[in-house]
Amino acid sequence: MTGIQLRVGLGHDTHRLGPNRPLILGGIRIEFDRGLVGHSDADIVLHAVTDALLGAAGLGDIGDAFPDTDPAYAGIDSAILLERALNRVRAAGWQPVNLDCTIFAQRPKLASYKPAIRQRLAELVGLPVESVNVKAKTGEHVGPIGREEALSADAVVLLEKQDARRSS
Repeated sequence: MTGIQLRVGLGHDTHRLGPNRPLILGGIRIEFDRGLVGHSDADIVLHAVTDALLGAAGLGDIGDAFPDTDPAYAGIDSAILLERALNRVRAAGWQPVNLDCTIFAQRPKLASYKPAIRQRLAELVGLPVESVNVKAKTGEHVGPIGREEALSADAVVLLEKQDARRSS
């Protein structure tokens, strides 16, 4: 097949908020009175990005790759999971082109953290910062997000076949 080969992946993650946990979003520690509860560090942004990458490459999802029943992943830094997923994606011949993320949180307000999250995501995925976007939305006081019971994140990634440019 000649020409550029592209694939789009969509990732999503939701975790409930709980006491005595750090809040980590996109690999950045956020000052807040609660954190996300999960088997790993519960970084919903990195989980959504990991899911988007694996999905675009046709490699399943984060639960397939890193099951929460495996004690090896208890408390693990989600950046490690993202790195391992990205290695699988690249081994399958795909390279990220751009990444767009949305974080849903009534509180804390994330505007001041977005540049740092964007920079960290660019570093982790190996993209120029201009190829990464981070948005934050509230829950408009509706549902578990609006009631401050949970946070969620969505991610969309575009992958390009690594050898696509040479064959076009």
